Amino acid sequence: MAVGAAVLGVLGVLGGGLVRAAQDPVSPGEIQRMFDSYALMQAQDQLKISDEQFPQFLARFKALQDARRRGLQDRARLVNELRQLVNAPQADEAPMREHLKAIADVDARTADEVKKAQDAIDQVLDVRQQAKFRVFEENMERRKLELVTRARQANKKPQ
Repeated sequence: MAVGAAVLGVLGVLGGGLVRAAQDPVSPGEIQRMFDSYALMQAQDQLKISDEQFPQFLARFKALQDARRRGLQDRARLVNELRQLVNAPQADEAPMREHLKAIADVDARTADEVKKAQDAIDQVLDVRQQAKFRVFEENMERRKLELVTRARQANKKPQ
């Protein structure tokens, strides 16, 4: 099956590619795209998503990932700007207050977008698949953290 071959390819890249990152650097964007592809294939397999469900699931899964990614990027940008304000020799509280509000706004917007995206996914899945999807998401997040940790350890080893 083509999906199986693709999963093996992504696993090879994720499993070995990240560990070999010191020899063959892979951009964070490439790693994220590979992991997204891996997660999608794993979701299709673990949730037993039918061929009829897959096109709708695919679009909605990507929307969920995009909402999360946008929120994280926006929040990181604001926190970095806040860090600069905090570390400034003459810190003015007004811009700090504005950034704190902006961070809260991003958090609220992201939570709303993620909730809507999850609800859209739930419309495609039956109850059992929805439950499996929640567990699946936690497992994928854990897997991502493990891969990042392994990549960092591999990059620290003397050559």
